[in-house]
Amino acid sequence: MTSIASPQSTQAQAAQAQPVQAEPVADRPQATRAGRRWAARPGLVLASLYVGALVVAVVAPGLLAGDPLRADPLNALAAPSGAHWFGTDYLGRDVLDRVVFGARQSLGIAVGATLVAVVFGVLLGVTAGLAHRYADEALSRGLDAVSAFPLMLLALLIIAIAGTGPGSLVVAIGIAMTPHYARVVRAQTFVVRRAAYVTHAVAFGAGRGRLALRHVVPNVLGPVPVLAVIGLGEAVLIAAGLSFLGLGAQPPAPEWGAMLADGRAYLHAAWWAPVFPGLAVTATILSATVLGRRLQRFFEGRRA
Repeated sequence: MTSIASPQSTQAQAAQAQPVQAEPVADRPQATRAGRRWAARPGLVLASLYVGALVVAVVAPGLLAGDPLRADPLNALAAPSGAHWFGTDYLGRDVLDRVVFGARQSLGIAVGATLVAVVFGVLLGVTAGLAHRYADEALSRGLDAVSAFPLMLLALLIIAIAGTGPGSLVVAIGIAMTPHYARVVRAQTFVVRRAAYVTHAVAFGAGRGRLALRHVVPNVLGPVPVLAVIGLGEAVLIAAGLSFLGLGAQPPAPEWGAMLADGRAYLHAAWWAPVFPGLAVTATILSATVLGRRLQRFFEGRRA
């Protein structure tokens, strides 16, 4: 007995037999994907914006603020308002103007100290990594001895010898931070010196100087930018602490640590005088740490 299919079942079978064509999906623009990645990292966005504002404050502070030395005794210790967003200090000077102009002093000391630490750290690290066993042991034990001192205490010791002032702070903080960079570079040098291209260069008669400049140094600098960005925040903190003790920039020059020292006596009557410079130091440290960690992920090949 032959079964006759109904028209509805025939149409259903025909629909199932036809291949389903996927609707074309428009490719999202690269800018949209990049924007969504940035939106997913609000901390990174805020850190980048703050660092951009710091760059402007260092290069052209006049675009963001007025004269930081202009005093107005009639408006001394005025609370934050539309006329003075961060209030005024005990001499009537605008706190916002002094915070903006203070970025040049504070960051100048921190960047200079970081450069000193990087240069000496790379030199000592490469020298220790390529030197003979006894020379390496001597340099390593010397770096360990220097590292045993807290950074602030070691910087104070150097300042006691070299004297006070921004230049002394740069040298003192840079020398105090040198062992950290030197140990990392030394460890990288041990890895690089065992690479095949270095072994071939030695076999072809390359001297230690040429070996270090052409083969070792360019290949051990990978972690240094990450350490420098993160260390910049630490240098800002140490510089502010030493200036707070009166060992850095001297009044009336605006500097974050010196502003903290000036405003602490008025903390109960005018909390804004020390709080806003302290927030500038804190935001700089956090931004440097966030960008440094992001830079580390980039060098490690991680996108998250």
